[in-house]
Amino acid sequence: MDIQTIVFTFLGGLGIFLFGLKFMSEGLQKVAGDRLRDILDKFTSNPFLGVIAGIIVTVLIQSSSGSTVLTIGLVNAGFMSLQQAIGVIMGANIGTTVTAFIIGIKVSAYALPIMFVGTFLLFFFKNKKVNHYGQVIMGFGALFYGLELMGEGVSPLRNVQAFEQLTVSMSENPILGVLIGVIFTVAVQSSSASIGLLQQLYEQGAMTLPAALPVLFGDNIGTTITAVFAAIGASLAAKRAALTHVIFNLIGATLVLVLLVPYTNLVSYLQGALNLNPAMTIAFAHGIFNVSNTLIQIPFVGLLAYIVVKLIPGKETEIEYKAKHLDTSFVYRSPAIALGQAKLETLRMAELAEKGLSEVWQYIKTNQRRHAELTVQFEEAINNLDHKITDYLVLISERSLSDENSKLHSVLMDTVRDLERVGDHMENLMELVEYQLTNKVEISEDAQKDLEEMFLLTSKTLNKAIQALDKNDIDLAQQCIMDEEEIDSMERKLRKKHILRVNEGRCSGSAGIVFVDMVSNLERIGDHAVNIAETVIEDKTNE
Repeated sequence: MDIQTIVFTFLGGLGIFLFGLKFMSEGLQKVAGDRLRDILDKFTSNPFLGVIAGIIVTVLIQSSSGSTVLTIGLVNAGFMSLQQAIGVIMGANIGTTVTAFIIGIKVSAYALPIMFVGTFLLFFFKNKKVNHYGQVIMGFGALFYGLELMGEGVSPLRNVQAFEQLTVSMSENPILGVLIGVIFTVAVQSSSASIGLLQQLYEQGAMTLPAALPVLFGDNIGTTITAVFAAIGASLAAKRAALTHVIFNLIGATLVLVLLVPYTNLVSYLQGALNLNPAMTIAFAHGIFNVSNTLIQIPFVGLLAYIVVKLIPGKETEIEYKAKHLDTSFVYRSPAIALGQAKLETLRMAELAEKGLSEVWQYIKTNQRRHAELTVQFEEAINNLDHKITDYLVLISERSLSDENSKLHSVLMDTVRDLERVGDHMENLMELVEYQLTNKVEISEDAQKDLEEMFLLTSKTLNKAIQALDKNDIDLAQQCIMDEEEIDSMERKLRKKHILRVNEGRCSGSAGIVFVDMVSNLERIGDHAVNIAETVIEDKTNE
């Protein structure tokens, strides 16, 4: 086999392997749906449960990076503490070893028919669920086909003297093997691919076990770089979670390098005792390493969290997604108390809407990405509370309610819907700013002042509506309605002013579109504020 064929076969195999892994991972996520987030949400009350949740989610999506990124998002959202996240990250490291075990089963001979089955399900069925399973099967087959091609590409290396000398050097100097593992994993952005390649090299006889194991530990360190890249420019919580991943894997690699000789002897013994094939031997080495590393470090989760907070100090803005007041036991004991709890949660939802609107304005003014991230988090928190409060109110509606409580129930149902729409308009405003930045659209100073004036009025109107709901104050509700009439009038006036600016060449046409859309979204937020105020007035009037 000439050099060109070797290189092309290896690169093609690597490409198909990475495609198969990504395609299968995406398919698994579609099959699992929201259950992934639910698993992480429900089963992370302590680090031990966090480890189990991390294993389950990583096995389901076949990506430790994917589960780590999902975990970072949940920490950001206030769904879990940093200590709980550390448990999930530890579990993700164990879960990712499953890919190596799957590779060790050796189903490469059936890779092509597996791909055909997956393709058949993808192209000959209209049912989306069947398509998702087809995507998983297709990706699974492509993974093994790519692995087989990689094996064909690297097989001639066992006869290359330079590569033989390199493996001898790695056996004598394990640090070199670790560095090679880190570099390759960072280059391909997949520990599964680099470990798959290592399994092929060992199977082809191109590498000895003492040389392969340090590379395996390097692969484990290299996989943390994905989380590091994801955390660049992200929130404090994201940076801390990424650093935790790095420290955890560095400590594990250091410990096992100190005990490399007995560890190599253990793996070699298991290979003979269990009659393991070469690929499965590497899978066992990987699994034992990650399980042992987790068992050793899990008692020190608190210390690890403390170290990370000290290394990356600062106060993080935490947004609690979880409902605080919705205790279902009240629904059955006292629907009236349950309604009071629902009102408290609705007011908390309203507070999130106000804060989110404030973050949008900061993004419009400063264009700092952090404000956009917080806006998205507030909007997600609002959506989550929308579902939780609505479900809670539906439960309450099944109980016997007095006329007064029935009116309050109706008010809360309507208010939750309006607040959810406020969240949508917040997100629309944020996306308009992103469009403005991406397309380098310049909004004039006059237009910016007009936006600020309308934003302040809209924000004040929303606040009055929320206060009216909280205090059941009809006067505040009526003031809110008058303010909204002013918002409507201001929207018409600002549209005309901006058309004049565009006609006079003081503002571009694209800037005009962005400005008008922003004004329109603010006006609609005013409409939803009035809806809230009107429900308060109707409730008081019908008393």
